[in-house]
Amino acid sequence: MKQEREYNYLLHFIENLQNQGKYTFSLTQIRKEFKSLSNSALQMGLNRLVKKNKIVSVHKGFYVIVPVEYASRGLLPVISFIDSLMAYLKRPYYVGLLSAAALHGASHQQAQEFFIVTNLPPLRSKLVKGHKINFISKTQISPSGIISKKTETGYVKVSDPELTALDIVHFENRIGGLNRVATLLDELLDVVDPIKLQSLFKKNLPLAVIQRLGYISEKILGKKEIAIAIRKKIKNKKLIRVPLHAGGKRSGLPVDADWKIIINANPESDL
Repeated sequence: MKQEREYNYLLHFIENLQNQGKYTFSLTQIRKEFKSLSNSALQMGLNRLVKKNKIVSVHKGFYVIVPVEYASRGLLPVISFIDSLMAYLKRPYYVGLLSAAALHGASHQQAQEFFIVTNLPPLRSKLVKGHKINFISKTQISPSGIISKKTETGYVKVSDPELTALDIVHFENRIGGLNRVATLLDELLDVVDPIKLQSLFKKNLPLAVIQRLGYISEKILGKKEIAIAIRKKIKNKKLIRVPLHAGGKRSGLPVDADWKIIINANPESDL
């Protein structure tokens, strides 16, 4: 009887949160709410809510409420709780790479994968209820190129099309290779502003990433306006030879004279 009463207290608590438009809570928060309950009683109640698919633990000490309309999926969409999770972890972040590209109209990604860019030290990627949350690490997160988008539960930080394009090239190995890079950029570059793109080049970005984006834009996708803008911005830079596929062969291969790209791959867009 006592356990049932404690469970009902917790159930009422999460229902009240939902009524306020809130879908996440922390263990610290709930301990403050129920000071009279022992830690073991709280944990038992939370475990019972997890088993009944009322809540999901997505990180140690952090829970997401599962509304009835998402019960069959087992989890609220990641974009609806990621801002709260990153605030709980006290990490700067933005929704990036394939997830950001999808929000900008280039939707060639697996719906059950989500990409978050944050700073070091790295966070381990998570698989929650069949949904993979990929964490990508940068040395630091600059506010340049990050915008806010409204979600069902508030706002979320997202890389704009220009930063997304650069990240897709930079983290080619994390998104499935150069063919996927070319396919995503084929659509994404249509909404990239060349002037905004140029403004990001001084934000601790490796020159090799800019060279690769210029080469793919011009020689593979025929996006001349983007290529011209990139060339104009780096015309006074001393370019060194860099491989198109960062992890591939570097010697005995042709080199593109314009971009100083070692052509060790021949990616194609699937569009």
